[in-house]
Amino acid sequence: MRKTIVVVGASKGIGAELVTLFAANSNLQVIALARSIEEENAWRDKDNVFVYNFDLASLSITEDLNRIFSKHSSIDFLINNAGVLVNKPFLELSKNDIHTSYQVNVMGIMESLQFFLPKMLSKGGHIVNISSMGAFQGSVKFAGLSTYSSSKAALTNLTEMLAEEFKDSNVKFNCLCLGAVQTEMLAKAFPGYEAPISASKMANYIADFTLNQWQWMNGKIIPVSLSTP
Repeated sequence: MRKTIVVVGASKGIGAELVTLFAANSNLQVIALARSIEEENAWRDKDNVFVYNFDLASLSITEDLNRIFSKHSSIDFLINNAGVLVNKPFLELSKNDIHTSYQVNVMGIMESLQFFLPKMLSKGGHIVNISSMGAFQGSVKFAGLSTYSSSKAALTNLTEMLAEEFKDSNVKFNCLCLGAVQTEMLAKAFPGYEAPISASKMANYIADFTLNQWQWMNGKIIPVSLSTP
């Protein structure tokens, strides 16, 4: 029987690469949730991939998920890969900049987890939250990324809290804090910089971690970085 894996934030970059990897595995059913879908994605016509528009900035997250998952009863793996980055000096941040950062990077994820968790508790599963080295305590920090890094830091703490609250269940929670990966988001944060890791290579690591590493760890915040940047 196919295992079901949900990728939130599958529009492009690492998320799209993850869906491509999972789509090649006939033992998996893949549900790709994205704000927008690139027409050229190779997995669009795969019979084990279901693609839905979904935005963590929506005011109707629970209603949207109820509609999307009316035909999908259970979930085995969940990757919260979505994120939004604002690169702006702290004193120039608008209220909307701050709200959007926290809504997409942590608040929307919290609301969606309240939907997903009941579908996973009975048989267990693995939830992987994708954060940033900018959210990892003691790592190098960069000016202009205060809303991004601090909201992603909230996601790392949320991972630890949920691992504790649901420690008697078979659902495992872990968080990967990524360093520099060559994506559009990195280009927005550090124009002109070239990362040592491609989105596809990082996706390979995340895919293996999601499918296999839950057997040995829970509530862990793991730095995954060659460069920061």
